Amino acid sequence: MTDTILEMRGITKTFPGVKALENVNLKVKEGEIHALMGENGAGKSTLMKVLSGVYPHGTYEGDILFKGNTCEFKNIRNSEQLGIVIIHQELALIPQLSIAENIFLGNEQARRGIIDWNHTVVRTRELLETVGLTESPNAIAGALGVGKQQLVEIAKALSKEVKLLILDEPTAALNEEDSENLLNLMLAFKKQGMTSIIISHKLNEIMKVADSITILRDGQSIETLNVREDQITEDRIIKGMVGRDLTNRYPERQPKIGEVLFEARKWTVYHPSQPDRKVIDDVSFNVKRGEIVGIAGLMGAGRTELAMSIFGQSYGKRISGQLLKEGREVKLTDIRKAIDNGIAYVTEDRKEYGLILMDDIKRNTTLANLGGIAKWFVVNDYEELSVAEDFRKKLRIKTPSVHQKTGNLSGGNQQKVVLSKWMFTGPELLILDEPTRGIDVGAKYEIYTIMNQLADQGKGILVISSELPELLGMCDRIYVMSEGRFTGEVTRDEANQEVLMKYMTKSKAGGRLA
Repeated sequence: MTDTILEMRGITKTFPGVKALENVNLKVKEGEIHALMGENGAGKSTLMKVLSGVYPHGTYEGDILFKGNTCEFKNIRNSEQLGIVIIHQELALIPQLSIAENIFLGNEQARRGIIDWNHTVVRTRELLETVGLTESPNAIAGALGVGKQQLVEIAKALSKEVKLLILDEPTAALNEEDSENLLNLMLAFKKQGMTSIIISHKLNEIMKVADSITILRDGQSIETLNVREDQITEDRIIKGMVGRDLTNRYPERQPKIGEVLFEARKWTVYHPSQPDRKVIDDVSFNVKRGEIVGIAGLMGAGRTELAMSIFGQSYGKRISGQLLKEGREVKLTDIRKAIDNGIAYVTEDRKEYGLILMDDIKRNTTLANLGGIAKWFVVNDYEELSVAEDFRKKLRIKTPSVHQKTGNLSGGNQQKVVLSKWMFTGPELLILDEPTRGIDVGAKYEIYTIMNQLADQGKGILVISSELPELLGMCDRIYVMSEGRFTGEVTRDEANQEVLMKYMTKSKAGGRLA
């Protein structure tokens, strides 16, 4: 008898125009936490979709063995019947349904064809207790924060008597506290004998929980590392992922900071559906030409709401205060006026708000500035193709063609398409909201390089990030936000994680910053 619970042999998966997986091998021991790592587009999620039956048997080559038996899953239900459950990066809860309804959706607790709601509620309460949630089973799922929704997804997996739990970027959208809770939960499950596979780009999290790491690169399995025995370091993992040493995770830059480009004064925003609730409270800040300015804050501090309210008032009600560009007041009352005044906003949710995933790269690239490729209101197809090709080369978007559907790209390459879209509008102030969320260290470095190049051209960059090392590594100045107000402002030389965290946890009592 072997202690191997899962073995995938020679897995090859091809999509039109691209081989996503080529002869990939994976072996997972029972009771361990096994990490799957690699750059965006390396094939990690594709491999897990093959395992879980999202890509059914017959659409790929190779063999899957689970507990020594060959498996030919035709769909997700087949894999779940054996206890293989995957939680995808995009949460699959239905926000209008209750927690209990979501957990047992498709797995209803029925007797003689009738749902037993009493049993459903009791069982839900037990599962919620297991994952550390105290919410009522009847609470609406959409009213929960992202961290709690992730725990509901895990409770849903546990309801299916899971033996192998697969988590695809489980902490990508979570704050530090929620991420820590989820990782501790994985370690608790491990003590109970559960086997897990985790996909993550956060090296510190992998180092904390993983027993083994399999690295994929360009659709091939490169190596499997034993974290404890081999004394693996983060730099060693990066070398396996990118095929080379990455000596500096943040590109060097000599800032050339000019005059104030953009300024907000006494900016106040109320909640769109709760008219008495201030979301942004009397905030003032500025960004200079050639400067990269960061905004730090815990989830719920109001960072995204601030950015969206500035960008054409796309969030909030009863907005007041002044916005000035180069000392002159501008009225950015809608998105078109924001674009026309040289403001661009790269959303934190590229799939929902940044891209049309069903459309090709070419269309997505030019979407925010159709006037730039049109004459007499008619789009010039040749010009559109030329623009898209130019950005594909400049931003090194990995794709065989700009006619490729954007939804088929990896997360890092999708992010580059979003950047292309807004760079084509010719912005002078570029607001980047979580610009490297869910992408690997190699792709992060490329995006950081693009940010530096834009700053060197005299543009202003405003960066919102939940990763404090990212802000410390990239920004010339950092504003810190808590409960809708700015509680601190620090320069690059003054900033460290302890200082930022002190301001991030400060209450509203602090004064306004100029």
